[in-house]
Amino acid sequence: MLDGCQGKPRTPTIIEKTCPQCGAEIEMFSIDTQMACEKCGFMAYNDTLSCVQWCAHARKCVGEEMYEQMMQIAAQQKAQRKSCA
Repeated sequence: MLDGCQGKPRTPTIIEKTCPQCGAEIEMFSIDTQMACEKCGFMAYNDTLSCVQWCAHARKCVGEEMYEQMMQIAAQQKAQRKSCA
C-alpha cells in the first residue's frame, strides 16, 4: 500500500454486514473485495473500497491486480443497479 494514503487504515479492520438474502452476519476484512455468506452463499461486496474508483493513486495504493479486481466489481455493481432501476 502507498504509505501516504490517509483514507485507508494501515491495519485491516473487520467489517460486519448483514446478508440481504438470509439475514446472517457476514464478516470480512477491510482489505477484502468480496465475501460469500457462510449460510446461503450470497456474495457481498465491500463497498467501503470505493475510493479506488476516483483516487488518482489507486493503482499504486492497492496494486495492479487488486485495482483491476475492484474495478470489475464496481462495474458489476453499477450494471446491477441499472438493471434494478
